[in-house]
Amino acid sequence: QLQLAESGGGLVHPGDSLRLSCVASGYQFSEYRMAWFRQAPGKEREFVAGISRAGDHVYYSDNLNMKGRFAITRDNSKNTVYLQMNSLGPEDTAIYYCAARALGRDYVNQQAYDHWGRGTQVTVPS
Repeated sequence: QLQLAESGGGLVHPGDSLRLSCVASGYQFSEYRMAWFRQAPGKEREFVAGISRAGDHVYYSDNLNMKGRFAITRDNSKNTVYLQMNSLGPEDTAIYYCAARALGRDYVNQQAYDHWGRGTQVTVPS
């Protein structure tokens, strides 16, 4: 059973940057494709970014609001996946979750993920 624990969220000013981390334990991290999702208040959870097992392929949301500002990376030696977020604005306020899946390559499909973390809150006041 893979366990995921996110960290790095917080209250930041508009324009600031944050790097979220998600540490995995309990199983072979490198066997899983990883992703970040987020859920803003009153909205459905949405895909943010995904990364292949070796980290050589990355995928990002088509949401124009996120394009070019977020970057997903992973370090398999540390069992950790990261989400670098730049130029944060109030629209980025959400709980950010990391998720892991063993099979399939449809990163956007939330139903296909086997394991989820509890999330980390990011708040950017207007």
